[in-house]
Amino acid sequence: MHRLFATALMCLTFGATFTTASAQTQAVGYRSPSPSSSESQPAVEWRNVRTQFISTGGVYYAYRELGQNQAGKPVVFLNHLAAVLDNWDPRVVDGIAGKHHVVVFDNRGIGASTGEPATTIEQMADDAISFIKAKGYTQVDLFGFSMGGMIAQEIVLKEPKLVRKIILAGTGPAGGEGISAVSGVSNRALIRGLFTGQDPKQFLFFTRTANGITAGKAFLERLKERSEKRDDEITFSAYRAQLKALRAWGEKPPADLSVVKQSVLIANGEDDLMVPIENSRNLARRLPHSELLIYPDAGHGGIFQFYADFVPAALKFLAR
Repeated sequence: MHRLFATALMCLTFGATFTTASAQTQAVGYRSPSPSSSESQPAVEWRNVRTQFISTGGVYYAYRELGQNQAGKPVVFLNHLAAVLDNWDPRVVDGIAGKHHVVVFDNRGIGASTGEPATTIEQMADDAISFIKAKGYTQVDLFGFSMGGMIAQEIVLKEPKLVRKIILAGTGPAGGEGISAVSGVSNRALIRGLFTGQDPKQFLFFTRTANGITAGKAFLERLKERSEKRDDEITFSAYRAQLKALRAWGEKPPADLSVVKQSVLIANGEDDLMVPIENSRNLARRLPHSELLIYPDAGHGGIFQFYADFVPAALKFLAR
């Protein structure tokens, strides 16, 4: 059974394996801005930016960064369950890096980062704080997707002065509806993907409507744009550690989010299978300086399906 799950997990992490021709999403026409380049030196984009390492607390963190020449605070990306660096949508990363310094990293024990993976969201937040401080940043913007959004909430509660603004996508609060059941939802999709020859993210991130299926295929094709020097895949033990953390987060008493003074942008698809949409509405009610974006006919990966709308909205939010 472990071998079966490990095979399926590989599909979840690097899941463009079974997809075929590229398809366009509903959100067409948006291409991220990129710096000018010469024929001898191609533009640095998410598909080719180099992976670097920084050491702190006995851990070597793998990370990539873009837009270092941009003004303002760095935007630190916090990833989802089972994800490594290569699971971020290039359109989202490049789009935000067109206006901001973007930093994306693997948490401890994930991808190419060393160490034992954390088993609680709180530990993951502590590791993220260690990484941010090791980079020399005194204040950052946070962009957390799914589990990354939970980590972002813990970071701002632990170290409020470290955070300027927050983007929370496809996520929910501690004790939120359905979060403790993510393990079952994810594992069923892994097995379904294995036996149907499809990427599990097609089921987890996108609706089963014609629009959702088309958007999912397009997203998975974009994940293949980086063809060389990709990140290490997540291990089965790290995946299990993350599931343990999510289960505990879902059973945790709600936090007092009224103390969060930062501006927060919340986004999700209306039919999120992994973190039900009520969690996004819950966050919007409880965070005093928040705004909510809900995408129709979209699931957990709504920000990827509607990247042409989401990226400009995120840029506008970060610029205010």
